[in-house]
Amino acid sequence: MSTILENETLLGLADMLKVAPNSFSAELNTVVETNHRYLKDLKINLSNGLAYTNLTKKESYLLALAVAVNDKSERLKNTFLPLAKAEGATEEEIAETYACVSLLNANNVFYRFRHFTKKEYYETTPAGIKMSVMMNPLLGKEFFELMSLAVSALNGCELCVNSHEASLLGLGCTQARVYDAVRLAAIVRSFTVIS
Repeated sequence: MSTILENETLLGLADMLKVAPNSFSAELNTVVETNHRYLKDLKINLSNGLAYTNLTKKESYLLALAVAVNDKSERLKNTFLPLAKAEGATEEEIAETYACVSLLNANNVFYRFRHFTKKEYYETTPAGIKMSVMMNPLLGKEFFELMSLAVSALNGCELCVNSHEASLLGLGCTQARVYDAVRLAAIVRSFTVIS
């Protein structure tokens, strides 16, 4: 345990996330105890990802929170929730983040099924999935679409990824912003696995 509390990279990671150094998982502690070089990669990736210039801090933390919720990581949900709030995220915006992740999990399963089967009946029969939250989101249409794209990428729904990306570009979002959102989601996913 002394190795864990003395590891400068881990201390830097804990400081960046405003958590106690001994609050990480057994998997991350194994990496620390063996002084594995991946710990530095993880810290650099997360630090860089949370500072992408095409995303505000608040957006970065809300996207990270969405990944934590999507991946059912209570540890990271409890990490990114206060960080998002510290950047001005309201309770309503946080609730909408949860709603977005929940809705996208339904959509990603359904539209992946349609894409996989490619049968006319499935493709022409109405989905019947209520999606009114997407019409006028509190977070704004562009950011809600960006979060939807990131979650769809995590869940491997090609149809949803392409649909949200087209919508984003139509709303004037840049490809660089889309790229940063998906890169951040990928990095946070790697952290959910080991944190």
